[in-house]
Amino acid sequence: MGSLLQLLRPAPAPSAPDPEAREAELVARARGGDIEAWSRLYQEHFDRVFRHLAYLTGDTHAAEDLVQETFARAFVGLAQFEGRGSFAGWLRGIAVNIVRKHWRSRYRGDQAMDRLEVASAERSAGTDADPEGAHLRQKRAEVLLAVLDTLPAPLREAFVLCDLQEMPVQAAAAELGVSPGNLRVRATRARARIRGELVRLGWLAEDSHAKEQDHADA
Repeated sequence: MGSLLQLLRPAPAPSAPDPEAREAELVARARGGDIEAWSRLYQEHFDRVFRHLAYLTGDTHAAEDLVQETFARAFVGLAQFEGRGSFAGWLRGIAVNIVRKHWRSRYRGDQAMDRLEVASAERSAGTDADPEGAHLRQKRAEVLLAVLDTLPAPLREAFVLCDLQEMPVQAAAAELGVSPGNLRVRATRARARIRGELVRLGWLAEDSHAKEQDHADA
């Protein structure tokens, strides 16, 4: 009787494959030239990479071009992916490098400076009425973007999402996969490093920088 019940009992459902193992298998197949495996990786990661690029650039049209460039570079450099981290993290690194080039060539640095809220402390205050004001604004934009380009990726991403794109903390934290508290720490460190470098380069008055640091530490 017991054996009959065992026969009638439904067979256990097969366990779902481990996502990491499945992705590792797809990557291995893609590295071996399996176009179908690469297509699956592309489809599974496209939306998240595109959304991340759109957040970083603030321009969905630019993100459409940049996401294609990201995957093109990933495909060409797939042999360099050693599997020490996640494939998604590797893609994000490629995307960030591509965005850095985008910032240098297209991003409006004068707007970035305004959103950093340091324009009032500039030594070139009042240049808007000066015939050379536009040139100075362009120069300060280039300086700011150059400083931004030197930040580690985690700090740069936090600054862009929080200060340039003005995303809510919860949404920005979710996008980067970190806690809101961690995001705030990153953004604060990014601002401090940017301001410190702008002071060192002479684009911000040192007393203003000190006041802001004192206020942040209070």
